[in-house]
Amino acid sequence: AYPQAGNLVPLDVGRGTGHLFYVDAGSISRGEDGVMRYTADIKAAGGAMNVSFEGMRCETRERKVYAFRRPDGTWVRARDPGWTRVAYTDAAPHQGMLFRDYFCPSRFHLPRPQDVVTALKRGEPVNPATQMRE
Repeated sequence: AYPQAGNLVPLDVGRGTGHLFYVDAGSISRGEDGVMRYTADIKAAGGAMNVSFEGMRCETRERKVYAFRRPDGTWVRARDPGWTRVAYTDAAPHQGMLFRDYFCPSRFHLPRPQDVVTALKRGEPVNPATQMRE
């Protein structure tokens, strides 16, 4: 489903970019395959919106884009949905932050989605002591 405005949680990625980054709190899930999935919304400095459904595989420090939202509200699969290394870049600072602080603070014990949402709303990293596999 397309993210609802009330579910968007802003990410403070620092002052290195004029873009605004959000995560749809309602989309965060933890798969049995060890992948944390979520919808990212990026509002470019010029006003354009980029909405993507993504996943992070903590054990291998990889990410994948599954689909992008079109302007008409439909989703289109990513052309090259392969796994790539999570990078800490100026072009996508949210990826490194989400990996390190929220989805994958431990490579082998994924946090519960509700713990991620709570941490995102507080603007504080997930506490690894609260992580567990269910």
